[in-house]
Amino acid sequence: MRRKSERLVLLLCALAFGAALAGGASAQTQIDPPAAAESAAAPQAAPDVPSAPQPAPLTGLAKALEHFLADDFSETDAGIGAVAATGDARAAAIIEALQDRRLLFSVQDKKVFYKDKDDKLFDAATGSAAAGAGPPDLTNVRINNRLRRTIDAALGGLRLQAGDANRRFEAAQAVLKSRDENALPALDAALAKETDARVKRALGQARAAVILHSSEGSEADKLAAVATIRERGGQEALNLLASLPAGTPPAVVGAARDAVASIQSQLAVWATAQNAWYGLSLGSVLLLAAIGLAITFGVMGVINMAHGEMVMIGAYVTFVVQELIRQHNPALFDYSLLIAVPAAFLIAGFIGILIEQGIIRFLYGRPLETLLATWGLSLVLQQAVRTAFGPTNREVGAPSWMSGAFEVGHLSITYGRLWIICFTLGVFLLLLALLRYTRLGLEMRAVTQNRAMAASMGIRTARVDALTFGLGSGIAGIAGVALSQIDNVSPNLGQGYIIDSFMVVVFGGVGNLWGTLVGAFSLGIANKFLEPYAGAVLAKIAILVLIILFIQKRPRGLFALKGRAVEA
Repeated sequence: MRRKSERLVLLLCALAFGAALAGGASAQTQIDPPAAAESAAAPQAAPDVPSAPQPAPLTGLAKALEHFLADDFSETDAGIGAVAATGDARAAAIIEALQDRRLLFSVQDKKVFYKDKDDKLFDAATGSAAAGAGPPDLTNVRINNRLRRTIDAALGGLRLQAGDANRRFEAAQAVLKSRDENALPALDAALAKETDARVKRALGQARAAVILHSSEGSEADKLAAVATIRERGGQEALNLLASLPAGTPPAVVGAARDAVASIQSQLAVWATAQNAWYGLSLGSVLLLAAIGLAITFGVMGVINMAHGEMVMIGAYVTFVVQELIRQHNPALFDYSLLIAVPAAFLIAGFIGILIEQGIIRFLYGRPLETLLATWGLSLVLQQAVRTAFGPTNREVGAPSWMSGAFEVGHLSITYGRLWIICFTLGVFLLLLALLRYTRLGLEMRAVTQNRAMAASMGIRTARVDALTFGLGSGIAGIAGVALSQIDNVSPNLGQGYIIDSFMVVVFGGVGNLWGTLVGAFSLGIANKFLEPYAGAVLAKIAILVLIILFIQKRPRGLFALKGRAVEA
């Protein structure tokens, strides 16, 4: 009975415990749905309304461009440095636009714009094309001389990393002229990776110029910079060393003073070489103008005062040829002088033969009347050219292969002058070959040495005279082609060379081509060495006086033809 009671108690406890568990589960079931509903409803709750987006702070190029909105020179200066420091690909284009007054700003839109070379408007910050003509309040960013120097320095720093060695060299030269301290980090970076020796030398010189004129840098650095600038030499180096800033250490000032003295001595030597080059250039022009006169004067004994007009005709032939090429085939312009040379020779030579046949042949043996007749003819030819082409100068262009210059040390040589010297020597050698190896040349030499004997040997002296006069005039014509590249093409062109041509012929020896060559270059060099001291006019007078004195001692010139003594 007791055991049954215990079992009943255990069974009731188990039932009570099960009921308790069931009640807890039921209670949990009744509580969970609201919680679950609340939980399920939570994600579906209306999202928070976002606040208006705040503009992100400007950075990089856009931040740098803000300086240009102030329209203030100091702010523009800061903007140039900031734009250059961004390293953005558009930085160089923006600063170039500022340099060319193509950078604009709008206060209304708070934006900076620039125009390209085709006048198209672009947003400077994004590089995208602007809509239409842009904002109505567009204004140019103003610059002054101080800012131009800053611009040059900034562009120099940006171009130091260019892929083209020539652009890097030009950039180094720009930094050297500006001496901007801000370019020093760019110079150091460019020097570290430069492989081209010419550019590396230019970068080192630019760095030395910056260090010399900066407030930073040790005394040893400045002394090394003085040595670098001294090695460069030239007028630019002289200006750099002569304008050291206040506060430069005394040792550096002393080294700069010694460098200035050394550079001045070098420049004096190079100035002598430059004058000699100018003298050779002038001598080549005189030789071209005088060589035809030497032939006619030597063979025929005719003082042709219209010889300068043959030079003028050659120059106008060049002008006409270039005008025809410009109108009908501009692609041939680089060949215009090659076309003008034979054309000028033929036209001037033909006119020379007409002059000889129509005037000169009636006046042989009467030098004064020949001089007056040819002088009057020169006036007629000048007036004819004035009537046909007008009294003003005519433009004759230079082909691309005659443009530009190059330097040998501190000697500047222009391609135009160099080609004229080569052309003159080529004409001289061709004329020598004609006189030596052709029948006409042999007959001309025979008539030059003894006209009567040449005539008795069956040489037609009248024919030789006509062809000689035509040859001399033709050479004067091609001299005009060369002179058109270095002088004004006008009706008075020949008058500036006729007196000098006679002086060359008389000084060198009448009828002697080698004497004409030596005389032309001698007078050209002497003239250029006298000009710095006496001036152009007094130098010519001094040369004329020297020639008169020389002729008193040697009436036949430097190289007289011995055969002419037979005629005398």
